[in-house]
Amino acid sequence: MTAISSRRAFTLIEVLVVIVVIAVLATFVAPSLFRNVNDARVATAKAQIESFGTALDAYRLDNGRYPTTTQGLAALWQKPVIDPPSGWTEPYLRKPVPDDPWGRPYLYVAPGKVNPGSYDLLTYGADGQPGGEGDKADVTSWK
Repeated sequence: MTAISSRRAFTLIEVLVVIVVIAVLATFVAPSLFRNVNDARVATAKAQIESFGTALDAYRLDNGRYPTTTQGLAALWQKPVIDPPSGWTEPYLRKPVPDDPWGRPYLYVAPGKVNPGSYDLLTYGADGQPGGEGDKADVTSWK
């Protein structure tokens, strides 16, 4: 006669119960995790705008004016070809200007519409549209 196996295996019901428990836990954990990611992106955008502002001020001290809108933030990394300034001495940033944390270029206007004496530097946040609240709010150099 054949010996009966004494090995124990998981039944389909037990596996389904474990999957349901994991899914329920994920519904509670995921929102707080993604909120933290969005908060980190907003904080990164604020820090980058602040850093660019410092570099823009150094550029202005050397050249007597801020880069034009046409020259853009790229003027902080390499000497502009269009209307090159005579006082440009070195890169004002260690690396080329990155995109914002949502993968879009920062918006730079000089002279600014909000700040006509200097520049406007901003990103529209997670939704890429003007205005918004939370992580969809604009991150600007003047607030």
